[in-house]
Amino acid sequence: MKAVHLTLICHALTTAQKTGHLHGPDDGILPMLAQPFAVAPETRILTAPERRARETADGFSALAQVEPALADCDLGRWQGLALKRLQVEHPQALALWLDDPHSAPHGGESFGELCQRMAGWLAAFDEPGEWVAVTHPMVIRAVLVQVLGCPLAAHRQMDVLPLSRVQLSFTGSWRLRLG
Repeated sequence: MKAVHLTLICHALTTAQKTGHLHGPDDGILPMLAQPFAVAPETRILTAPERRARETADGFSALAQVEPALADCDLGRWQGLALKRLQVEHPQALALWLDDPHSAPHGGESFGELCQRMAGWLAAFDEPGEWVAVTHPMVIRAVLVQVLGCPLAAHRQMDVLPLSRVQLSFTGSWRLRLG
């Protein structure tokens, strides 16, 4: 069995991240001076459908394929809102969302639902070769929870910074690759 090598890359920095806002569907990335690392020519590129992921993926290849399953967590009514505003106007709902991975007080997708979506995607992803997938911090956390078999609440201890990378491999089961 030939291995699958999958590198998840978090999209580049956005204005929303820089200003303490939750993501919105049309957030673009801030200008990058240069690509932080190179991708081998034979590597196939996947990208989440959101603008911020597509713009980041464009820096690696103009042939990036949109993968709907890599979409960011749907934050419902909270998309684009400032965290400080939520702390003032909806402190209990925000606390519930942060403490309970199965809650979705914003009317969108819970972290638990995102984890189920990513578990399904990982289970179906079996195309051998080198892959890069440009996606979002919450998606990368959900993948790590699945691969490591962590409790859902462990995602709160994971910081996924812009342009950070996580390497995985699959030869019968998914494994985290450090190196």
